[in-house]
Amino acid sequence: MNTAGIRWSNFVPGLICLLAGGVWALQGAGLIGGSMMTGQTLWIVVGTLVALVGIVLIYRGLSGRTKQA
Repeated sequence: MNTAGIRWSNFVPGLICLLAGGVWALQGAGLIGGSMMTGQTLWIVVGTLVALVGIVLIYRGLSGRTKQA
């Protein structure tokens, strides 16, 4: 795999946001139990938004450099 085009400064935080946001959304939906977030609609919204930010960051990290400096 060629990793020369990956911007790790976007990819890694994006992956963390995607995973954390996914867990938060699933906890908010009541699919993952065991915390104060379980069954709370707020965490569905917050988790979804954080996951979307993660997707954008991952996309930017994988798209490589588009401008030559």
